[in-house]
Amino acid sequence: MVIYLDNNATTKVDKRVLDEMLPYLEDEYANPSSMYQFSVKSSKAIAQARAQMKDFFGAKSEREVIFTSCGSESANMAIKGVLAANKNKRHIITTKVEHACVLNLYQTLEKQGYEVDYIGVNSSGELDIEELKEKIKPDTALVSIMWANNETGVIFPVKEIADIIKSKNPETKFFVDGVQASGKLDFDLKSTNIDLLGVSGHKFHAPKGIGALYVKSDVIIPPLIVGGHQERGMRAGTENVPYIVGLGVAATLAQDALKYELTEIKRLRDKLETGILKRVFNARLNSSISNRVPNTSNIGFEYIEGELILLHLSDLGICASSGSACTSGSLEPSHVLRAMGVPFTALHGSIRFSLSRYTTEEEIDYTLDKLPGVIDKIVNLSPYQDELNHLRNSK
Repeated sequence: MVIYLDNNATTKVDKRVLDEMLPYLEDEYANPSSMYQFSVKSSKAIAQARAQMKDFFGAKSEREVIFTSCGSESANMAIKGVLAANKNKRHIITTKVEHACVLNLYQTLEKQGYEVDYIGVNSSGELDIEELKEKIKPDTALVSIMWANNETGVIFPVKEIADIIKSKNPETKFFVDGVQASGKLDFDLKSTNIDLLGVSGHKFHAPKGIGALYVKSDVIIPPLIVGGHQERGMRAGTENVPYIVGLGVAATLAQDALKYELTEIKRLRDKLETGILKRVFNARLNSSISNRVPNTSNIGFEYIEGELILLHLSDLGICASSGSACTSGSLEPSHVLRAMGVPFTALHGSIRFSLSRYTTEEEIDYTLDKLPGVIDKIVNLSPYQDELNHLRNSK
């Protein structure tokens, strides 16, 4: 038995997605760039997927969609591309709580002489908009901010931020990491001042290894991968037809399931969250109560270790996470929770639960039945018994 509550790390591939992919792994294997009739179906399949992604993004044109391999590639292509097109501008802005694919790139850019400002968040994980306004300068080439945080689920008001950026400096470009917002929020990018936005298919029930980058039609960036003519010369390499097809199908299914995501998945998330906070005396919510994507809950269990919690849950068939899948192997506490000022007593004991449309009521009930016993077992082993007793008596 597996109770999978780590959907911000990756999601199950939808069977309908797999069914649409299979012909392009079996019979329709032609290179879509070839001239013969056999390749036409593959070429048309890519065009259809591009149209599906255009609708998913809410873009004006299919030409604003570039297929990539993942969210990290999309971020690198956007950020490096903007900077390469604006070589005379050396100032860039991001936040302290971005995903590693953005933060680590910015730290590399600092070593190359770029000036980087990292915007902070409050205790609920919400962005300091006033600080952002103050940091935008005439030589600011780029601002990059995630739409939804991968660890806490907190939503940043990127549409409003885009307007702020353009009012302060119309030439500054704005890249949004849309990976964790994909399938959970309506993008509708054509009505915004967002210049670039990246997504990764495996976060909304497509396979790993496929993503996309939205680039507004008036934004010019050079390719990250140079070679052949694919993607209108913006990304060289023979197209991964079956995965591109899968991404397009998953995007359409995600749009169709958006109402379910915002209602039923949110209800199950709230049930899990409320139940834990009610039944476990040393549990605390680590993020904004309301301003979150509907599937994510980050809960800190004070004075105990998160790794022990995850190991005990795994023994019971329950899969959760201590944070981003890209950093969960680190012993360092989450940079997101540290930026929020989460107390040291809860930093190492914080667990992220993230649901999907495959999560069931029975799975939530099972988790709520088993988790309190896991926490009690670990609490009894904690060296902080005086602090735990004080916390227990204060509840």
